[in-house]
Amino acid sequence: MLRVRWLGRVPFSEAATLQESILGHSKENYLLLMEHPSVYTLGARTNPANLLFDRGLGEYEVVDVNRGGDVTYHGPGQIIGYPIINLGYSSGFVSRYVHCLEEMVVATLRHFGVENIGSRDGCPGVWFEPESERARKVCAIGVRISRGRTMHGFALNNTVDLSGFEKIVPCGLSSLGVTSLEFEGYHIEPSKLIEQLSLVAGAFLSDNRIEFQSDSERGSTQRLVRLNSSHDHEEITLKPSWIRPRAVMGKQYRDLKTKMRTLNLVTVCEEAGCPNIFECWSQGTATFMINGDRCTRACKFCLVDTRKPLPIDPNEPRNLATAVAQMGLDHCVITAVARDDLKDGGAIGFRNCVEEVRKICPDTRIELLIPDCKADQSALQVIFDSQPDILNHNLETVLRLQKSVRPSASYSRSLGVLASAKKAGLITKSGLMVGLGETQEELIGAFCDLKSVGVDIVTIGQYLRPSKDHLAVQRWWRPNEVEELAVAARQFGFLHVEASPLTRSSYHAKDAVADTSVGAM
Repeated sequence: MLRVRWLGRVPFSEAATLQESILGHSKENYLLLMEHPSVYTLGARTNPANLLFDRGLGEYEVVDVNRGGDVTYHGPGQIIGYPIINLGYSSGFVSRYVHCLEEMVVATLRHFGVENIGSRDGCPGVWFEPESERARKVCAIGVRISRGRTMHGFALNNTVDLSGFEKIVPCGLSSLGVTSLEFEGYHIEPSKLIEQLSLVAGAFLSDNRIEFQSDSERGSTQRLVRLNSSHDHEEITLKPSWIRPRAVMGKQYRDLKTKMRTLNLVTVCEEAGCPNIFECWSQGTATFMINGDRCTRACKFCLVDTRKPLPIDPNEPRNLATAVAQMGLDHCVITAVARDDLKDGGAIGFRNCVEEVRKICPDTRIELLIPDCKADQSALQVIFDSQPDILNHNLETVLRLQKSVRPSASYSRSLGVLASAKKAGLITKSGLMVGLGETQEELIGAFCDLKSVGVDIVTIGQYLRPSKDHLAVQRWWRPNEVEELAVAARQFGFLHVEASPLTRSSYHAKDAVADTSVGAM
């Protein structure tokens, strides 16, 4: 099977991280499709003279990459394809693979009536009038193969601004031109081009079986969940019995609540309206939320305050560590609001809290549930260097629903954060909500994506609408259905899967560590 993902516009560095992680952690066959913001990439055989501007001025983004070929340009309107597939070894397998990519693109374009295209001897890629002196490249190809697995791939110029190529000698071929489908008079809707390319790739790169997911809710290959009957409508508006937690406000709950107020601490349990607050607090466990209680994002599922953030309390790390000590926690979960207003996205706050907890409670395991910090690698590295016992970052939902559920984040960015954490040697964890309109097939695809970037622990739980201003529940997943999802997830080999209608990111976090012996790794 070929797992195809249309990820939208993804920075080149994020795409590289994602490719490398899938290459290192998965044997699944993938085709990652995306666009890049403007960037120049230099292959292993690049002649520096083919860059027609001073790289040292920093006017344009330039990246050295470990693929073959010379310099090329990527930008909006260009469909980038990164096949990560099991190729194996045989005589001439590299050249045959490159030719396979050429034929795949040619077959796709011919479906739309594009004529006079093909490959050119000695010049990888797809060309208009390939054998003539007027040959013009419409699709560049540059690959790398490691241990029989492929990286990098092709860049198909659909509507890309061709002026980006004027600042380089594209692919080192000064006598030949570069073109786009639009420039040649072919106006092909990107979504149709992506869909056809995916179907053709299934035949050329796999066994005609594809699992396609897109970041667009209008993707024609996706089956949307529709609940039409009056009975279904009644189920959506009224919580079923299995989703109603019992409120138990005993002494431990009241004592913990008083302690949080005394130390001026915030918990995600309260701020996000977690249904497990009574159970967890009665057992003396809580998830601390740092960097204030106001978030700079407005995810459509989250109850956290989105007013302008206040300055961070400098005593927060010490107060948090004091609470951990007083509660006698041997497993501490720390999360935070997104602080896009801060240069480091709040990373230093995580580091300071870890340091304070370790000073006072050196034996306490620390789990961090972090925002994406806009994928700023220097900020993320500050968090990674604090060496939490578990690094959690939630994918939240399937690819198709990302834009509507969390418009300021992205599927590929979250996978990249998890991939970077795994590369840093951390135990990684992520969570998914159900009930937003996703299908079982999409969820299984998301499990595969998480495992393919090295995630160790997964949580699955029912989405609950926190107010009428948030996304509506599209479906109540029954306990047996959630367990079926857990069974499907376990088949990918996660160390632990925590799943139930009421499961949240930190639910039974201590048990997950104990059950899987993660703490000893």
